[in-house]
Amino acid sequence: MADLNDRTALVTGASRGIGKAVAQRLAADGVRVAVHYGTQEKAADETVAAIERAGGRAFPVRADLSRDDAVDTLFEGLREGLEGRPLHILVNNAAVAAAPTDPALAARPDHVPGLSDVTSEEFDRLYRINVRAPFFVTQRALPLLADGGRIVNVSSAVTRIAWPLLPYAMTKGALEMMAPRLANELGGRGITVNTVAPGITDTDMNRWVHEIPGAEASISGLTALRRLGRPNDVADVVAFLVSRDARWITGQLLDASGGMALAPAMM
Repeated sequence: MADLNDRTALVTGASRGIGKAVAQRLAADGVRVAVHYGTQEKAADETVAAIERAGGRAFPVRADLSRDDAVDTLFEGLREGLEGRPLHILVNNAAVAAAPTDPALAARPDHVPGLSDVTSEEFDRLYRINVRAPFFVTQRALPLLADGGRIVNVSSAVTRIAWPLLPYAMTKGALEMMAPRLANELGGRGITVNTVAPGITDTDMNRWVHEIPGAEASISGLTALRRLGRPNDVADVVAFLVSRDARWITGQLLDASGGMALAPAMM
């Protein structure tokens, strides 16, 4: 989309998975992209290198979103990379899922952390990264964000499906509350705020889909389009939402799951 030429974007969690696909798609559309990462420096450098090989522009920005000083660190790097330019696009994508505290359970790809095996420390970690970070990243970004800018939050289809990922789903439910309220608050500046909710997508976060026999076929069967989601499926939706073509869409939640769980389980 040529209308994104000379725009700038911050994509959090952009070293891999959906975030990487979003960064690459926006860069292909002409956007100068800040590729945020927490600890995966090599992966972030590879994302930046891939963008540059394709003729795009990008720079890495490191900040561990679980830390109290994360936002300060992030925006120090962002301002340096922007070199005086305003920010036009913010994509809050970075997120983590709950990890079992029992090493034996953590080694099992078929185990999903539930109510009984999530500690208060792990619960707090999820909220720091999945809820607190996008809230305060957005707060800090607003003075840099140009009028007519775009904010896209990446949630999950688990907020509408009773998938056994309770703490993770709770954080994504909280994230979804941001868009309609911020859209109303920022509409006077022409800034749109929307949320994208992917389904189960083929990323390293979902390696279990390939590790558990029959899982990929089972998950594919849950979607109306009968396949596993791909990172670029979601990236293309984000690219539309940040374009001028989506100027009249704000405060909305867009499901990008391929129609996951539209039919009753018995069907």
